[in-house]
Amino acid sequence: MPQASLLESFPAPTDSPFVIEHTSEEFTSVCPKTGHPDFGDVTLIYQPRASKAGGTCVELKSLKLYYQSFRNEGIFYEAVTNRIRDDLVALMNPEWLVIRTDWKGRGGIRSRIYATHATKGVTISDMWYR
Repeated sequence: MPQASLLESFPAPTDSPFVIEHTSEEFTSVCPKTGHPDFGDVTLIYQPRASKAGGTCVELKSLKLYYQSFRNEGIFYEAVTNRIRDDLVALMNPEWLVIRTDWKGRGGIRSRIYATHATKGVTISDMWYR
């Protein structure tokens, strides 16, 4: 089972609002139905809270190790996308966060899954149009 405990964070470097985007092009998990490997890209976009409010950012080596912990996990696209969102929100408690997973085609079908988180007063359009 993937280990959320692999994730580490560091204090946000400023009180000014800023947005971070990280993309991993080497994500792998296993289809729980067929046992075949699933390959995809994971994009994380988020706005940390201000440093004076205890805002944090995810540390990249820990994020890579966390993503790699899914390598042998039998999990559907939708479940893995939501699990990543939940674990990162628990770690950082950001103002808002979007996880997008883009899955390589299988059987002529490609999939893209989104999972979002926003604090009170933040709308989906705030997340997409910054």
